Amino acid sequence: MGVMVHPPVPGDESFPRWQRERTAVLASLERRAQAITSALNALPGVFCAPAGSLYAFPRVQLPPRAVAAAQKQGLVPDVFYCLELLEATGIATTPGSGFGQKDGTWHFRTTILPPEQKLEQV
Repeated sequence: MGVMVHPPVPGDESFPRWQRERTAVLASLERRAQAITSALNALPGVFCAPAGSLYAFPRVQLPPRAVAAAQKQGLVPDVFYCLELLEATGIATTPGSGFGQKDGTWHFRTTILPPEQKLEQV
């Protein structure tokens, strides 16, 4: 944490290594964000703007039967979607309804942090 708060400055012995490592981490995050966004947008009924930070927030187009099933269980449709996704795949996501999404739209939050070498598998 200390190096994040007080990073090395040019002229410090550790600056070149810190700069290389920082550049590599940021480039990896960018590649992962692009890969996750592309993969999500390739799914029918899923629309994702370019990911930022450490998360992607795809919008999912839920069929009326899924919305009805959620309501029958007393769940918000995106909560229902996230629970079904977890049960079917083991993928844990966070429902977008907790983030103030626009009425009538359904989202979930997912991370872009899986290791790059495992991203295709994920």
